[in-house]
Amino acid sequence: MLVTLSAVALFGILTFALLRGRIVGPLAALAVFLFGFFTADTGAADALHAVLRALIGAAQNIS
Repeated sequence: MLVTLSAVALFGILTFALLRGRIVGPLAALAVFLFGFFTADTGAADALHAVLRALIGAAQNIS
C-alpha cells in the first residue's frame, strides 16, 4: 500500500523528532523554519519545487 504525505507533514515530523532527540536545538529549528518560510516567498521557490519534483521522479524510477 502506498501512503502519500505532504512535504510539510513529513518535514514537520522530522523536525519534531530532531527536537525531541535533542539533535537540534529550538533556536536552530526556528532558524531553519524561518529560512524555509521566507525562501518560499522568493523566486527561488519555483526552482526548489522543480528540483524536488525531479528527485521524486528519479526515486520512483529506481528499481
